[in-house]
Amino acid sequence: MAGGPSTPQLAVAVCEAGGLGFVAAGYKRADAVRDEIRAVREVTKAPFGVNLFVPGPEPADSNAVQNYLRRLKPEAERQGAELGEPRFDDDGWAAKLELMYEERPAVTSFTFGCPDESIVNRLHGVDTAVWVTVTNVAEALAAREAGADALVVQGSEAGGHRGGFIDDGSDEGGIGLLALLRLVTRATPLPLVATGGVSDGATLAAVLCAGAGAAQIGTALMLAPEAGTSDAQRKVLAERRPTRVTRAFTGRAARGIVNRFLAEHSDAAPVAYPQIHHVTSPLRAAARSAGDADAFNLWAGQAHELVQARPAGDIVRDMAAGARETLDRVSAALRDPDTSSGPY
Repeated sequence: MAGGPSTPQLAVAVCEAGGLGFVAAGYKRADAVRDEIRAVREVTKAPFGVNLFVPGPEPADSNAVQNYLRRLKPEAERQGAELGEPRFDDDGWAAKLELMYEERPAVTSFTFGCPDESIVNRLHGVDTAVWVTVTNVAEALAAREAGADALVVQGSEAGGHRGGFIDDGSDEGGIGLLALLRLVTRATPLPLVATGGVSDGATLAAVLCAGAGAAQIGTALMLAPEAGTSDAQRKVLAERRPTRVTRAFTGRAARGIVNRFLAEHSDAAPVAYPQIHHVTSPLRAAARSAGDADAFNLWAGQAHELVQARPAGDIVRDMAAGARETLDRVSAALRDPDTSSGPY
């Protein structure tokens, strides 16, 4: 959950509750990521992971980008901000990889792409496991070929950016999590971590039954006091509002709660990440500061209205307990259908 919600305090809380907390490296300088890694280690001895963005290809349609900038000028005036520069960068890729080799987190996970086999081998050489986010079978096979230890299987329900990197012709929103888990399970024996709409014990039980060995949660933690979620977003997260996949804020497909900015600009937004991310960054920052939830990205998964404002540790522990209870109940019903208490 790069860009604000992910904090060292949130990672620690998840770790102390028995989960695997993560430090989000995206949008930060390598030295800032180092500080967060060390802040986590000062508080907990539990293992944790770090998530990196894999840089994509630079080319973008410059005319489409310029047209979008012209479209956004009234938004800049509305927020009293300047549009950012539509620049391409690699999010400090080389420096962050060196940091992983030095700091040796238990897991380095990658999204937006798959690292080269040489990178995977070097991380293995410092006893760091490699996880790769995949959204289809082609990506799962590519990650296996590169030597990944596990796959983070991202279903279409997931909030925030789509982590995919190979276009298999599917709808931009992706494949639903349960169907994707079954497809990937058939394609590769690698351990699977399910993500997308996992919001309580019942959904955790469901993904375990569908082939995952664990689940990755994001939206479910965004109202926790340890999360860095903005006040304006906290106010709308638990509301019954639709989500939609959009490129309006960053130039890359991502799922968020529908607001005015998303509704007005999605159809015109070009495929141009991180250029559009940099263009809209000042506008989004101004809107957050002003508490204007209609003008910045409200990343959230499809089950966002189920989130609760509770300590992260309680959320993690209760989700695990709920999954055990669900699995026990279903197992009992399968053994003796006549004792079933009804729908689950």
